[in-house]
Amino acid sequence: MDNTDPAAIFDRDPADGIAATSKAPVTFRHYDLVMAAFVAILLLSNIIGAAKLTFLEVGWWPDGWWPAADGVFIYGAGILFFPLGYVIGDILTEIYGFARARRVIWTGFAAMIFLAFMSFVVVSLPAFDQWTCAASGTLSMNDNPASVPGSICQQTYESVFGSTWRIVAASILAFWAGEFVNSYVMAKMKVWTKGKALWTRTIGSTVVGQGVDSLIFYPIAFWGIWTTEAVVTVMITNWLLKVLWEAALTPLTYAVVGRLKKAEGVDLFDMDTDFSPFSSKEHRKPGAAA
Repeated sequence: MDNTDPAAIFDRDPADGIAATSKAPVTFRHYDLVMAAFVAILLLSNIIGAAKLTFLEVGWWPDGWWPAADGVFIYGAGILFFPLGYVIGDILTEIYGFARARRVIWTGFAAMIFLAFMSFVVVSLPAFDQWTCAASGTLSMNDNPASVPGSICQQTYESVFGSTWRIVAASILAFWAGEFVNSYVMAKMKVWTKGKALWTRTIGSTVVGQGVDSLIFYPIAFWGIWTTEAVVTVMITNWLLKVLWEAALTPLTYAVVGRLKKAEGVDLFDMDTDFSPFSSKEHRKPGAAA
């Protein structure tokens, strides 16, 4: 045990090959893979999941009860996969600490900005008249034989990849703030709980992080477009569904965290971390407030 490391007191089993420490090693074995998984899920959930609304019928839901008076819950399909980003965010902070999670969040932030820019450019390009796609054949034959295939494909493409500036801005800002809050709460709770009860900090950080995410995204994206009641209802129900989904994934989180800790050989505690989102340093300056 390293008596000069304040986190050493949290090492419950010195013989398990996992050292509790506040000093991150220079390199990790699997950090780049976790980063890649985080960014991939982030981008794919925004590209594929965000464009589709779906529903779930709950037969036992009491008639007239909020938020589904008829027992039909409407939600964005991205909810099924977007929370996986928060699961990986929890794993990043738990295994690699806030400083390295911060680097991944900024990487995801930059990737989302590029995604928005690329989508804008590609959607704005003029469509070739004879551009054919699955929609062009179906719609031109069944609805309007005189329709120009390229025009149909362009409209279909815009419906999937085209977003208003409000939705793009809301998505990017909500992700940035929500992920940083999630990582901060996760790191602080790990020290408070002395590394015990992982479920309390994975769920607790998600409650706060997803709450910030929802509070930013829905008002910016839809205030004045939807009714106030609709904004509040969707904001609360989507936040609740994301938290419940993360809670359901707790066994998976435990399994991944356990394997990664053994593989990396460290259990990192953020006891002297610079928590500024804009800092490139891992540790606070001597005498700086926590």
